[in-house]
Amino acid sequence: MITNLLKEVARGKRGARDLSYEEALGAANAILDLKATPAQIGAFFIAERMKMESVEELEAFVSVCRKHAYRTSLQQGLDCAGPYDGRKKSFFSTFATAFLITAAGLPVTLHGTASLPPKWGITLHDLLLELGINAELVPREQILKAAMDTGVLYVPAEQWCPPLKQLRSIRLELGMRTVLNTAEKLIDYSHSPYLVFGVYHNTVFARMAQLATNLRYRKALIVQGVEGSEDLFIERPTRTYIVENGESSLQIIDPGTYGLETHIPDADWTPAEQIRITEAVLQGEGHIAFVNQVLLNGAVRLQIAGKVDSIEEGIYTCKHLLDTGAPWELYSKWQGAMRGSGIAIL
Repeated sequence: MITNLLKEVARGKRGARDLSYEEALGAANAILDLKATPAQIGAFFIAERMKMESVEELEAFVSVCRKHAYRTSLQQGLDCAGPYDGRKKSFFSTFATAFLITAAGLPVTLHGTASLPPKWGITLHDLLLELGINAELVPREQILKAAMDTGVLYVPAEQWCPPLKQLRSIRLELGMRTVLNTAEKLIDYSHSPYLVFGVYHNTVFARMAQLATNLRYRKALIVQGVEGSEDLFIERPTRTYIVENGESSLQIIDPGTYGLETHIPDADWTPAEQIRITEAVLQGEGHIAFVNQVLLNGAVRLQIAGKVDSIEEGIYTCKHLLDTGAPWELYSKWQGAMRGSGIAIL
């Protein structure tokens, strides 16, 4: 079957056509069930990349990924869907922000893997390793217990969705983006009603907004963020799309409007430096640029989930929480819970 579908998507720039949802389901099932050969899988990924995936094709791959994944209704909050290929030149604001907004009563789901192409950057997986936590080895029950205790769920995606691990070698050999770079971010491991999703190019806003609608998120924020992540810039405005009730609208979020615009200092972005800055921010001692970036991202995410009525209220709420030390306490508690299995990196 995959051969027939390849003939449709790999006819070249003028001859290739988008697959119907049903056809794309067939392709996704063949690939994630490993019924297609490595050559066929690689050819399909390249052909789709050249053609550009349609909304129906992306939705089909998300659906099949979800079918293969362990998903829980443990907490229904905000899913932070950033790129699995990581960061190379920016602060991982979303990690610190997770503990800030959880302290405000909004559960957060984070997920990721070891680094992938095309960026090969630092990932959340690397940050946890720096903390002595190998999430791939932590039992699922321990991860769920940590989420119950703190409201922060971190999912090692290749363990909770095994086909992603089985397809890693092909993706590494290709060294380029594939349909999985988008689909893996939308598996929605905790059935979250709210989504914040990072994109690199504004040309995909419309497709991602339609995809978020099709996947029935209550409300989503599509962010053309830092290095294609879900993190808003703090040194300049960020283009975003708000998606709700089948409608989408452009919103430019300008940190200057809230007195937060700040120049980002240079840094050597190793996992150790990421953790050092994260912990400084959560303890109220970080550089003002990184504190402001976490405050702005926290405020916008609280507003998306209806925890505050405005970004201004969200900033005030987040500042107060940092002053109380509650986010730092949650961060410390989460680390302890994730280490409760006795597994550590030596």
